Amino acid sequence: MKATLPLFLACSLAPLAGADKAVTATMTGHVNRPAELDPTPERLAKLKIGKGFTLAVFAKDLEAPRMMATTPDGRVYVTRRGEKGDVLLLEDKDGDGTAEVPRTVLKLPHVHGIAIQDGTVYVSTVREIYSAEIGKDGSFGELKKLYDDLPDAGQHPNRTLGFSPEGKLFLSVGSTCNAAPEPNKESATMLEIATDGSKRTIHASGLRNTIGFAWHPESGKLYGMDHGIDWLGDDSQKEELNELKEGKKYGWPFVFEDGKANPARSPEETEGMTWEEYAKECEPSLLTTTAHSAPMALIFPSTKSFPKDFAGDALVTLHGSWNRGTPSGYAVMRLRFKDGAPAEFEEFVSGFCDESGQFGRPCGLVEWKDGSVLMSDDGGGMIYRISNSAKEDEKKVLDPIPAGAEKS
Repeated sequence: MKATLPLFLACSLAPLAGADKAVTATMTGHVNRPAELDPTPERLAKLKIGKGFTLAVFAKDLEAPRMMATTPDGRVYVTRRGEKGDVLLLEDKDGDGTAEVPRTVLKLPHVHGIAIQDGTVYVSTVREIYSAEIGKDGSFGELKKLYDDLPDAGQHPNRTLGFSPEGKLFLSVGSTCNAAPEPNKESATMLEIATDGSKRTIHASGLRNTIGFAWHPESGKLYGMDHGIDWLGDDSQKEELNELKEGKKYGWPFVFEDGKANPARSPEETEGMTWEEYAKECEPSLLTTTAHSAPMALIFPSTKSFPKDFAGDALVTLHGSWNRGTPSGYAVMRLRFKDGAPAEFEEFVSGFCDESGQFGRPCGLVEWKDGSVLMSDDGGGMIYRISNSAKEDEKKVLDPIPAGAEKS
């Protein structure tokens, strides 16, 4: 289904305490949901792939695979959210680079985030976090409930989990709304979670929805991709890359990017500050990418398989827009670093969406046992395997992207 509806939004704020005039802003917003298409071989052949890399199908017909975690021996666990949520186990026992028939190892409504540490799996739903021991056959033992009082869901219910290099567990909690102060201080934050269920603390706040986050392999800095505010126009708010520092605020819902004001939401009433004053207390974004493209996962691939010139660079999935006249996202980006700092985004895998519709929505990312990267696609029901062409041997793979596919 495709719908393009121009919506003319006029926002006029009455004078607030300490303000000397009303604020009026007018912007045009769109709803544009590209038609959903099947990921046929003909469409796969049109994908553009970064030079020197190969894209192949690791698994298909999975309906809506989301977040993933792996074990050192190559087992791949993938979550599927919703009322009938579950976790699938994928294995490549014959070593051909593709998964055999998946096995359900857990049924848990609204499961989404997943992380593995020292033989224990951690999973998150909207309000709960559980742990379980992983058996020798890959099955999960009895679930242990660690927390059951996370913030309510609202607009962003999909929690994600990740372990720091020091073994600390982090949880992303999105906002309950588009742009308004949260009554629960843990909403719109990054939390640090004790794995024994004893406590949790707010690591960073003012984050609308930072689903994708990871630690730089050299500096150890924590980076996250935050979703921008909707309905501020086709090109605003842009998606943000932030360094998530302990105890820092990142602006939402009042300011964004480099301190730009959200004209529909003033900090005057709740914080007693002007936009300029509030911005000074917040960290500016480091980089931005196209508005409404919906970043989902961030990973720093090792050089176990990827070429040495990729060391320190990241991959970011863009799930795809709905609040933009011309669709954005539906791609994987390479985030280049220079001299230890993020420098620019460039397309790495693209072509999932064109004027006829979209056949893929890049979602989760995880490194596999051989150093290749697996990318889930919850729109097409696929998991793709991204590998370095120079190190890829002559394996038979399921529905590979043909050799004639375009190279970017």
